[in-house]
Amino acid sequence: MPATVTLKVTQGKLAGQEFKYTGREVVMMGRGLDCNPRLPDDDAHRSISRNHCLLDINSPNIRIRDFGSLNGTFVNNVKIGQRKAGEVRDKTDVMYFPEYDLKDGDEIKLGDTVFKVIVFAPAFCAECSAEIPPEDKADCSMGGDVYLCHNCGGGATLGKTSVYKPPVKECAECGNSVEDDVEPGRAGDMICHACRSDPMRIVKSIIEKANSGEESLSGVKGYSILRELGRGGMGAVYLARRDETGDLVALKVLLPQVAADEKARAMFLREADNARALNHTNVVRLIDTGYSDGAFFFTMEYCDGGAVDGLMKHNGGKLEFETATRIILQALDGLESIHTAEIPGLTLADGRVVSAKGLVHRDIKPANIFLSSEGGGLTPKIADVGLGKAFDVAGLSGQTMTGTAAGTPLFMPRQQVINFKYAKPDVDVWAMAATYYNMLTGKFPRDFVKGKDPWQTVIQTKAVPIMERSGSIPEALAKVIDSALVDQPEIRFKTAVSLKRAIEEVL
Repeated sequence: MPATVTLKVTQGKLAGQEFKYTGREVVMMGRGLDCNPRLPDDDAHRSISRNHCLLDINSPNIRIRDFGSLNGTFVNNVKIGQRKAGEVRDKTDVMYFPEYDLKDGDEIKLGDTVFKVIVFAPAFCAECSAEIPPEDKADCSMGGDVYLCHNCGGGATLGKTSVYKPPVKECAECGNSVEDDVEPGRAGDMICHACRSDPMRIVKSIIEKANSGEESLSGVKGYSILRELGRGGMGAVYLARRDETGDLVALKVLLPQVAADEKARAMFLREADNARALNHTNVVRLIDTGYSDGAFFFTMEYCDGGAVDGLMKHNGGKLEFETATRIILQALDGLESIHTAEIPGLTLADGRVVSAKGLVHRDIKPANIFLSSEGGGLTPKIADVGLGKAFDVAGLSGQTMTGTAAGTPLFMPRQQVINFKYAKPDVDVWAMAATYYNMLTGKFPRDFVKGKDPWQTVIQTKAVPIMERSGSIPEALAKVIDSALVDQPEIRFKTAVSLKRAIEEVL
């Protein structure tokens, strides 16, 4: 049984209703039409804001943050956030709204409505990490949160009076203790902070194991690492050469932020592997995927021109009109192919194999559009198709909407925050328009003020008209870009091809 977070309404008009969440979810609570749970929009609930508070869920973990509401959010009758009287919401500083990690039995109160938090976390055997069936938990308990399955001597075999000391949880790479890093209700491989800060060490270890004959790593057998191409919070990318042929590839390693159990690993690799079906000039080709001792790796087509954000930096922060337009039009071709490609042999979580149409990228930005010199010119190619989504949906990225590790949603429409798990292709189209905006102006569509919650900025503010950033943008094109960056109440351009046509018509 998977980890589950349930919000049960115990007081108010919604009393008796339950909202269940498994895996990775982001939940906006309030009176707004796009909130879920949505509080009644009536006089009795006027004290509740339309976008009142945010829940960042990675079951069994759940975190709450007030979004600058006028009357505050209460956890166990303690107010955790509220903007000051007379303070304008979009000027509110994030420091007034601390985050709060919720646990089983906590209560959230919004106005007269009370939600009880019910957390179910599966139990795992301390020896073999096998999941303990709920009906066996009492019999297999060794005290506290420690369990031994029947195969490892738990229950009646060991006896309730026996003293059992569980093994120390170790880093899957170096063997050092990660006891303090593994969250309750999770099992599987974990990498310590020291190894996480040195991904080159992990990549070399993977290749050494592959060269020694480990069959599951055959996709990287016979490669040599030449240099690092880039690094982020989740891992790094390296330039690698196949010794036998001299072919170059980009080798990417992704490191889970939480313990990666077998189910999460399988889910992630199943989702990520879908990108192999993509075959388009403007999409980076995925060659191979794999997993080894706490780390995921991918070999991909190498693009020798680097990423668009690097080209922007080299040119003073933005691109010439002709260059930016050529890149965006070709990138939109690639995006259309991603959204419409036939994905054969798609394996679902229940084991069924089906065919599907299209993928959603969910992380379109200049840093994910690469340039290749194939054919004599610089051809833009969209990279990392589906990887960010797969990592998040599998719960391996932790809680990315809150906390110190949270990213900044510079190229994200509000729909992607509120409807996190069910993002549609139009969020990519919006992000591509934001990328074009950024290439032309060197600025982001929204003003992200230092110290202000970036997720609050996405939900509560609109894009700044592009002519206010740069007066050199042709007026007709500016209208198209501004229209493409509307995301309230919905995103206007639904497909990449429709945005491309609109841009071409005004050039």
